[in-house]
Amino acid sequence: MFLGKINAVVPIAVAFTLSATAFAQAPQHPPAAFSQTITQNGAHVTVSVDPIDHAKSSDGTVREFEDVAVRVQMTDVTTGSPMPGASPAAWIDRRYTPTAPTQAQCAGEVKRFAEGSTFSHTQVDLTSFYVALLNSDPTITVVDPRFGYGDTRLLAMVPLDGPGEDWALTANGDRLYVSIPSTGKVVVIDTGIWRIVSTVPDIPKAARTVLQPDQAYLWVAYDDGKNNSGVAVVDAVTLKVRARIRTGRGYHHMAFTDDSSTAFVTNPDDGTVSIINVRTLSKTADLSVGSKPGWIDYSSLAKEAYVSNEGDGKIVVIDGVTGKIRGSMTASPGLGQIRFAPGGRYALAVNPVDDFIYVADAASNQIIQEGKLDKGPDRISFTDKQAHIRHRGTDAVLMITLASLGQPGAEISVADFSGGRHAPGAMLRFSPADSIVQASGDNAVLVANPGDASVYFYMEGAAAPMGNVSNYGHEPRAVLSIDRNLREHAPGVYETTAKLPAEGSYDFALFVDRPRIVACFDLPIAADPALARVKPPRLNVEPRVASSSPVGQSARLAFRLTLADNGSPEAQAKDVVILMMGSMWQRRDLATYRGDGVYAVDFDVPTPGIYNVLLSSPSLGLNYTQYATIQIQGNAN
Repeated sequence: MFLGKINAVVPIAVAFTLSATAFAQAPQHPPAAFSQTITQNGAHVTVSVDPIDHAKSSDGTVREFEDVAVRVQMTDVTTGSPMPGASPAAWIDRRYTPTAPTQAQCAGEVKRFAEGSTFSHTQVDLTSFYVALLNSDPTITVVDPRFGYGDTRLLAMVPLDGPGEDWALTANGDRLYVSIPSTGKVVVIDTGIWRIVSTVPDIPKAARTVLQPDQAYLWVAYDDGKNNSGVAVVDAVTLKVRARIRTGRGYHHMAFTDDSSTAFVTNPDDGTVSIINVRTLSKTADLSVGSKPGWIDYSSLAKEAYVSNEGDGKIVVIDGVTGKIRGSMTASPGLGQIRFAPGGRYALAVNPVDDFIYVADAASNQIIQEGKLDKGPDRISFTDKQAHIRHRGTDAVLMITLASLGQPGAEISVADFSGGRHAPGAMLRFSPADSIVQASGDNAVLVANPGDASVYFYMEGAAAPMGNVSNYGHEPRAVLSIDRNLREHAPGVYETTAKLPAEGSYDFALFVDRPRIVACFDLPIAADPALARVKPPRLNVEPRVASSSPVGQSARLAFRLTLADNGSPEAQAKDVVILMMGSMWQRRDLATYRGDGVYAVDFDVPTPGIYNVLLSSPSLGLNYTQYATIQIQGNAN
């Protein structure tokens, strides 16, 4: 389990008072549909839950499956002043008892949730994150992942007018901008409700989409192949196009100085980089840098932009202040993405043509290390401690420890893990967006794999991916990790958004470390009368799983589903998922129908051990439930 662990011991004896009357809200917030206040350990704490779409809840209730804004407001009892820096954690869990939990029971619940036990996951975890996937078809998938449980919850499937090319997320995660080349527009998605709320039109072949560092402008590159090529500069708040700046030709990439004063735009068809004054929104130069300049990145440490040239293999250095060329380095033709590691000193560049990687030192503007990789290394991403290299021709994702960089002439030390059954970089439709990203709050990565129609979760230091989330048959080309923790939006006011579970009585469990707050609020979730409730049929589930299987051979996992009332086979389900879960390995696949009510998958298991087999089908009312175990035996000597 990795989602939102809190390493804290929760005390049992805590002073606690609860009032159904809300403590005075900050003036900028109208009364919420649900609001309760406690006074505990010198703090007034008000929890409120309010539908984002108020038109749906005019009667002052919160309903099942609504998108809601969750707010925790903390003020000092004595002074009435806000209490910033508190970092609250919260969970919404179904109540299975007729009465509210005692304070001791509440403390036990919070401790259990914070420890992250496999058997204690909640309906809504406000210490975790969502995963958004940019698909090869005109959709974006949004899921609430629970990799540690082999479970997931589809939050939204956002339809687009055409396949998305690139996207940019605001720093607070509330807006997502997506470029759609086929319709020449950028759509704006509200991530609280996962709907398109606005559109920026008339950007022909809209492609690369980047927010400058201060988030004031959204930059959208375009090139229609008819000498209409450049960037549209969009006000990120009003969504008005402030400028259309013609540059050179080709598929543009962009970089910015860290103070957002200068933009650099590559023009591969002209061999130039356009330098743009962001203050005046005017081009100051088209700088000749070589043959087919593609990717570009900026070092805030060196105050320089590094450009990789695909045509001649040169890495060219541009001074971020003067706009002049400071130097160049020779790699090899076919050079692809270049990217600075955290800290801004070492830049990594990959070449998918000859399978090389290069390490450039911004302190000397020299290539100080290089090495041979696997087939077609094409993309680079970073966590706090490692670089991850994606490939087009192999399923291996290579890892380079950042602490090992910087030894001139030294061999680059790499390790690897499998990013799925297919190569993560093998995709029919290119996207410049990242397909490997750091998971929020963890030294871990999410790997989107188009061929597997899945995203994998890999914890750094583990022997294999810890689990995967199915993308419901869609091919993911890029992935985002969107933090859903309660974050401080104003002094002492912590907010996030969530989707409520099915109707019922729930506990809203809250934990704050300093000052120590442990509380469980009574949160009733009403039924939505507009939802048509179709009760799934009762089923008999017959496992057809061998008791053991040797390593290296496929383990066939099958279940026969029959209707409980007449014994006839269930043959219409399209969402039967079988999960096989061991101590350090998980695999989950959509089962195929084999006839006579039998649904089955074949798994290749990497190591000996005992594995639990679970089954899920939302349409049939089956949640992930364990039906069998299988022992994978080691190979005979």
